[in-house]
Amino acid sequence: MLTVLYIYRNRELERVKRSLDSLAAQNNQGFKVIFIDYGSSEKSASEIANLISQYPFVTYHYNYCSLQLWSRAKAINIGLHFVKTDFVFIADIDMIFSSDFVHVLENIKNPKQSVFFKVGFLNEKETQSNKKFEDYKVAYESSPGAQGLSLFPTEALLSIRGFDEFFHLWGGEDEDVHSRLKMSGLEVNFFDEKILMLHQWHPTYRNSLNKKLTTDLQHNTITKINQEHLRMNSILKNSIVNKESWGNMINKYQFEKLTKPDVFLKLQNKKEIIDNFLLSVLPKLNNQILEVLIYEDPYPKTLKYCAKRLLKKSVPEYYSLKEINDVLLLHLIAFYSDAVYKYVVEENLKNIKLTIQL
Repeated sequence: MLTVLYIYRNRELERVKRSLDSLAAQNNQGFKVIFIDYGSSEKSASEIANLISQYPFVTYHYNYCSLQLWSRAKAINIGLHFVKTDFVFIADIDMIFSSDFVHVLENIKNPKQSVFFKVGFLNEKETQSNKKFEDYKVAYESSPGAQGLSLFPTEALLSIRGFDEFFHLWGGEDEDVHSRLKMSGLEVNFFDEKILMLHQWHPTYRNSLNKKLTTDLQHNTITKINQEHLRMNSILKNSIVNKESWGNMINKYQFEKLTKPDVFLKLQNKKEIIDNFLLSVLPKLNNQILEVLIYEDPYPKTLKYCAKRLLKKSVPEYYSLKEINDVLLLHLIAFYSDAVYKYVVEENLKNIKLTIQL
């Protein structure tokens, strides 16, 4: 018996259905599925929960983090605490599985090794066609550098406190967890005897990035930061990286408490105001719920301000809201990852609102 662990947020139902249907058709039914919804919108969560109810082998859990940064590592760690089997496969809702997928995993599972798998990638047109697994035309295959679809001995993952929760948005967490398992004495192997999974096409995260401020929670250099974090974990031989309390789930009560802040601040985007907030105000708040609205001061767009700058007179210095967004998101990742928070870039792109329990 093994557990297949999915993580999810606001994806198309048809994509999920194709993946779950392929599991329902397994010739070995000796598995369970844990499905972690990492903060989908209310509408999406309702729809996916209804779909999942049609599959008796799936257990659904919702984490109340809809207005937080996406973290695949944190979502997986939440799921790990629900795993009761000796082995867990970290899946992806983009996967369509061959009918002998579970059978093969049962044959190769080993408490002394983790295994990641070769994947066949479908193009956009092929993804939309419903076929037998063997009839799909594979556009290209993954290389050993892609380590996201993996079978783990559950106890080995728990012993290193799961995936590194520093990793947010995109990149690094899979290679990192295999690296840290190696440090702890586990073998890591690449299964490339045959293709057991097909990846359904979707636009890449990098293609969705915008250099300007958007309402989507994005950070343009996070992939590079994640890769550097991975490199340093390896150099410093950090096999255990998370705190003793890891994989924490946010419940409805914790999320709704954020609607009743104890402290409210309204801050202009002046450099000294933002610097002081990040370096002094946030670190000193304790046992309080803070709501802060950061807004764009209209003064820099006035003729008076522009004239003073041309004349090289003293004028206030400002951060753009994009700069504030990027540094604030990094602070949340690095220093407040365990906190319950809501982060919103308002539709007018002139205000950023953070509500956080400290």
